[in-house]
Amino acid sequence: MTKEIISTPLAPQAIGTYSQAVKVDHTVYLSGQIPLVPATMTIITGDISAQITQVFDNLQAVAQAAGGELSDIVKLNVFLTDLTNFPIVNEIMGRYFEVPYPARAVVGVAALPKDVGVEMDAIMFLKVQEYPL
Repeated sequence: MTKEIISTPLAPQAIGTYSQAVKVDHTVYLSGQIPLVPATMTIITGDISAQITQVFDNLQAVAQAAGGELSDIVKLNVFLTDLTNFPIVNEIMGRYFEVPYPARAVVGVAALPKDVGVEMDAIMFLKVQEYPL
């Protein structure tokens, strides 16, 4: 088993005692992302659509730093402080993912860090590289 810590300046830096992602062999565990703008470490301005888009952009940056893409995500967890925003998640997710979609859970929560409306984490499986002999 090989374990590697993934970090990129193209996603918000970890605020606390965790890593942006941890890669174990071909599986990558992406920590929860909130709608922080990486360059400023401030919450993106705008409505929930802007927040959801920023979260997907952050997840994409971490996925790419680990050697993958969002299409490699096999499990996505979405946390919303207002479940009426669920259709907006679906609409924006459709811009980032194609069939077959990852397995997913959407959970309503009372609060999230920095009073944001959305947080997402994921599990990604990287394709095994085949090398010719």
